[in-house]
Amino acid sequence: MDTDVGGIRPTVASDLKVSDLVSALAAGWRDFAARPVFGLFFASFYVAIGVTLYYLFMVSGQARWLIASIAGFPLLAPFAAVGLYEVSRRRELGMAMDWGAILGAMRGHGDQQLLLMGGFIFVGFSFWVIIAHMIFAIFVASAGLGEGMEFLRSGTGLTMLAVGGAVGAIIAYLFYAITVMSLPMLVDRDVDFITAIITSVAALRANTGVLLLWALFIALVLFVAILPLFLGLLVALPVLGHATWHLYRRTVSTP
Repeated sequence: MDTDVGGIRPTVASDLKVSDLVSALAAGWRDFAARPVFGLFFASFYVAIGVTLYYLFMVSGQARWLIASIAGFPLLAPFAAVGLYEVSRRRELGMAMDWGAILGAMRGHGDQQLLLMGGFIFVGFSFWVIIAHMIFAIFVASAGLGEGMEFLRSGTGLTMLAVGGAVGAIIAYLFYAITVMSLPMLVDRDVDFITAIITSVAALRANTGVLLLWALFIALVLFVAILPLFLGLLVALPVLGHATWHLYRRTVSTP
């Protein structure tokens, strides 16, 4: 499948298999094991933010904000992995692992396209947190039970979790569709972010089953990694980031 935007015709594979996910994970682990310092460096910021939010919200008694933030963390994961994409790209091409160039990958190709995508993702994350808080507030007010475990065990609390989960799943799906291939592509190629988004959506449409399985796998791994005070992200995030790069390389090719 080709997408013709701005004179560039990215070719999107339509034959992804589960074995490609396994191969991407294996390659991702090899990248992390070969250059763990980069993975640990980028993941440490993610962990630090998570731990900081945990203590801020728990100390202030705002647990509902913590739940919303944790649930929305996967929305930020793709952008957090941009530096990891550059590490994998350089290993693939046999290039030197230069800290300046790897950190500079966050700027994209000097045209602000990657930064625009990052801003878009951050706005989406903020929007999700606000929506989640509104859902929580509406259901708490209707139940009149307070905000503790008593409320969460009630019928209204369970309904709230179901509604919040459904809304969160829709938002997560939309962001996954536009970022799963677009962010690696913006690191790899000098294209505008609209072209990258269109290519990402086309890849998902052409390989819906396999890429949705990848999304579910990422969500599950990140959830488990968050449980030990976010520390599991030190390994999970780099491996998934490197693996996503290899999945992108299997899926998208441009002249």
